[in-house]
Amino acid sequence: MTGTASPGGILTIGIDIGGTSVRAAVIDENCEIVASRRAYTPRTVADTDDVLSGLISELAAEYPVSAAGLAVAGFVSTDRSRVMFAPHLAWRGDPVPARLTERLGLPVVMDHDVNSAAWAEYIAGAGQGSPVALLVALGTGIGAGLVIDGVVYRGAHGVAPELGHVVVVPGGRPCPCGKRGCWERYCSGTALAQTALELLAGNESDPLLPLIAVSDRAASPLAALAPGAITGTMVAAAAAAGDQVALGAMADLSRWLGVGLAMATDILDPEVIVIGGGVAAAAPWYLPAARQDLSSAITGAGHRPEPRVVVAQFGDRAGIIGAALLARAALVPH
Repeated sequence: MTGTASPGGILTIGIDIGGTSVRAAVIDENCEIVASRRAYTPRTVADTDDVLSGLISELAAEYPVSAAGLAVAGFVSTDRSRVMFAPHLAWRGDPVPARLTERLGLPVVMDHDVNSAAWAEYIAGAGQGSPVALLVALGTGIGAGLVIDGVVYRGAHGVAPELGHVVVVPGGRPCPCGKRGCWERYCSGTALAQTALELLAGNESDPLLPLIAVSDRAASPLAALAPGAITGTMVAAAAAAGDQVALGAMADLSRWLGVGLAMATDILDPEVIVIGGGVAAAAPWYLPAARQDLSSAITGAGHRPEPRVVVAQFGDRAGIIGAALLARAALVPH
């Protein structure tokens, strides 16, 4: 939504910086988007700084914003002053907030994109008010953010909690991180597509395949696509249409989601687990079974409280909203 009116209350800018696009928005005190802009993600440090400065300046010229927050897809230092590494961005150890603050004359803060999303869900979304709230973002991979007693937990070096790269299948599917069998290789949009491909190929080692007749595999609309063209979104859409191969892939994702959430529950004991990311839209096809698997797999099952497992309220807006909320928090004296 865009416009030129000046709504009351504190307005801040949230910017989600991904590997493909940069999304910026003015956020009001009710966590509503007042205005938004988008740009392609540049490939150099100078161009990235220019794009961010341009988006912030453009929005600040139309609205009385007080600060800006950046949600970055990369490793952010514990004090949130530097981007240490981002695989799809140009920054390497760059003091981005200080540089932009000096350039714009406007306070700029920063955090990891999933931390930002977790903060949004904790402050005003599905994890609101929980003493220990864990966000698990299922997308291309798995991201996680943890809020404990109102504080985002970042670990000793700013990279926690990296749940997506915990190995659940030793020697399993190769992961771009260099390991094999990471949780996100079995429970993500990428995993959903990979599992569908294996089911279509008739991999007899997969325990789901006996449930799927050969005729069903041949009849699947996914079978007509080139293997490299199949995406998790396509598999989710096929599952919603009742395709048996897609439903098998979704059942496999559900099984691994339950395994991973039980693992996270044993380690972190969250009161609520919020499922976000792009795959969250397909939650009706996998979340009920995953909840059951979590209930049976946690240590002390049946003799301890279980976390609530809910779908994120803010969807793909959570990173932007969380970044804006972090910017607002920086304005309040502690």
